[in-house]
Amino acid sequence: MVQNTASPTLDGLFRRILARQPEALALIDPPDKTRVTGEPPLRLTFAQADRAIAALAAHFIAAGLPPHAIIAVQLPNTVEHALTILAAHRAGLVVALMPQLWRHADLAVALNRIGARAVVGCARIDGVSHGDLIMNAAAEAFSVRHVFGFGSDLPAGMMPLDDLVTGDGAAAAPPPLDARAAALVSFDVAGDGLIAVPRTHLNLISGGLAIFLESGMAPGGTLLTAQCMGSFAGLAATLACWLLSGGTLALHHPFDGEVLEQQLVELKCDTLVCPAALAMRLGGNEGTPRNVIALWRTPEQVASSPVWPHGQTRLTDVYVFGEAGLFSARRAADGAPAAIMPGPFGAPRDDAQSPVAGEALLTEAGTLALRGSMVPLAAYAPPGRSAPPADHVDTGYAARLDRATGAVCITAPPPGIMAVGGYRFRADDLLAWARRLGDGAMLTALPDRLSGHRLAGRADDNAGARAALAGLGLNPLMVEAFRDRDGPD
Repeated sequence: MVQNTASPTLDGLFRRILARQPEALALIDPPDKTRVTGEPPLRLTFAQADRAIAALAAHFIAAGLPPHAIIAVQLPNTVEHALTILAAHRAGLVVALMPQLWRHADLAVALNRIGARAVVGCARIDGVSHGDLIMNAAAEAFSVRHVFGFGSDLPAGMMPLDDLVTGDGAAAAPPPLDARAAALVSFDVAGDGLIAVPRTHLNLISGGLAIFLESGMAPGGTLLTAQCMGSFAGLAATLACWLLSGGTLALHHPFDGEVLEQQLVELKCDTLVCPAALAMRLGGNEGTPRNVIALWRTPEQVASSPVWPHGQTRLTDVYVFGEAGLFSARRAADGAPAAIMPGPFGAPRDDAQSPVAGEALLTEAGTLALRGSMVPLAAYAPPGRSAPPADHVDTGYAARLDRATGAVCITAPPPGIMAVGGYRFRADDLLAWARRLGDGAMLTALPDRLSGHRLAGRADDNAGARAALAGLGLNPLMVEAFRDRDGPD
């Protein structure tokens, strides 16, 4: 393959920074990493990170994973997550993002859907044995040949990777990569179920540019992220923005308020990336960064959100439409959400010559559609067609134009799709799982101001319902919907 110099890959961006400042600090682990995974936190320079990436990439290749094979990744917000993604790309592999909330049922379905050849996981995350979960799910996926893991006390059959991160192996020359080749698979939910959404390096970098340019993020600064990297938006706002800025990426494993405040003060971060619900609760205390980037998984809620009161801190709202795409808008001095006009987005308001990351438009059905270099057309193509009409993806979000200003007003999420934070599922799935619990059981989604929905369940025996759902391999959102509510909530 020929290297595409006009459109670099993620690894190409990393190596450009490496050539300029090999001894600069690249990655910082959460200070409470020992609590999360049982392993000590790491701080790596770009040279150290490059050696780890090269060692991991060589290990993947030596294991027999061919170019363009899919390697699934389910890891916490730690240094290993960023290193694994970059190493997989350097080895010519496609990374499939497995959300951390996924348990056995979701993992097994996704691994079979994409034909993953390998999986990378962690022994435990927040006290949960994710190593066992991944091993059990991989056993049900015929395509999986290798299961790799970080951490101590890995399950039998899980190949350890920790020594590759901390070792001093020689860095091999990376093979040439094409920015137009597949690099990423994430997962979305539509009316007919789970969708695997593939993207190229160009798609991913375009998403990062849409955020980086609009936010005015300072080159070379420290970016602290409390946003998981298990989705396109999470990866664009963290890994891509870090590589575009050429600074330091500090990681926070969601969520510990005291630890986050400690990191903000000690690291003197220029930018904080976090879910919108967290951003809206931030105060203007010591350590508040110059830029806050808030990811809205409920973009219909932005217009009615509180005014941002923190004078010297700029807030950029990132409107996230599942895995179809995103756009961002920086709030003005008055702190009110910026008006979203139909048409191109991605260039700062004071620089019309900057690149355009995409375009927002309204469909005849009264929904918002996206098109542009970040939008994966084929993944959302209707059955029997090679691409959606007019080269756009219909997000399903109801929208209209304001008669006075012409701005886009997003009014409602896609029908039949529920969202609890970044986790999306069909409303029909709630009914199906409740039926598995027998007569008298109910599982429903209640509206929530910031996260979209919250789950509530009722059964004759809540403890028994939790055990049954956990035994079915469901995610903790559904399991904990049946928590007892006799005491204070």
